[in-house]
Amino acid sequence: MTKLPNAKTPRRAASPAELTRAALVRAALKLFGRQGFDGTSTREIAAEAGANIGSIAYHFGGKEGLRTAAADFIVETIEAVAGQALGNGQAATASDPEAARAQLFAALERMVGFVVASPQAGEIVQFVLRELSHPTAALDRIYEGVFEPTHRRLCLIWEQATGEPAESERTRLTVFTLIGQVIYFRIGREAVMRRMGWHDIGAAEAAKVVEVTTDNLGAILAARKAAGMKGSGQ
Repeated sequence: MTKLPNAKTPRRAASPAELTRAALVRAALKLFGRQGFDGTSTREIAAEAGANIGSIAYHFGGKEGLRTAAADFIVETIEAVAGQALGNGQAATASDPEAARAQLFAALERMVGFVVASPQAGEIVQFVLRELSHPTAALDRIYEGVFEPTHRRLCLIWEQATGEPAESERTRLTVFTLIGQVIYFRIGREAVMRRMGWHDIGAAEAAKVVEVTTDNLGAILAARKAAGMKGSGQ
């Protein structure tokens, strides 16, 4: 996998070969997302990366291997973002419902900050949308590597926050709804900017999105709590 630099841990300077490899992965991510796998040539990828076309075969064995490396890069990137809010590699263990609810709000805020405001997220979302439309082994790696485990972790936090079973159909759909509202601001970015009169979506605009999406989360949690109290006769 193409490892991301860790800002907290000093590391040795990357070698020219490692820099070339990383540039090729980023170029492939951008071009595959924008033009599709079949619509992108290795020559275009090499030119975008500022690399020799032969370096694709040298580092990845060919175009398909480069697509796999791009998928791995997405997994690592999203894992890093999710880990900051959910805990790296582990499901949430908060036994206090209030702590679990706070973790849901933190996760939603982190998600908006990355998906809505990060330029890199645009390339990732485009790549994933292509894979969702025409699934390949790359989508399998992304789903199994980060989408399914992250969704499952969020479902566990939801159970801790509400008492609703993590793997119930209702919980899984609710978590998809929370994620989906954030993703729309990326895939519908141009429409949102036009309707809102924004020239860009940066930190200030993302903060406004956070305010609305967390209001939505709060309303859902309040409604579920009220329904639970009514059902228990309190």
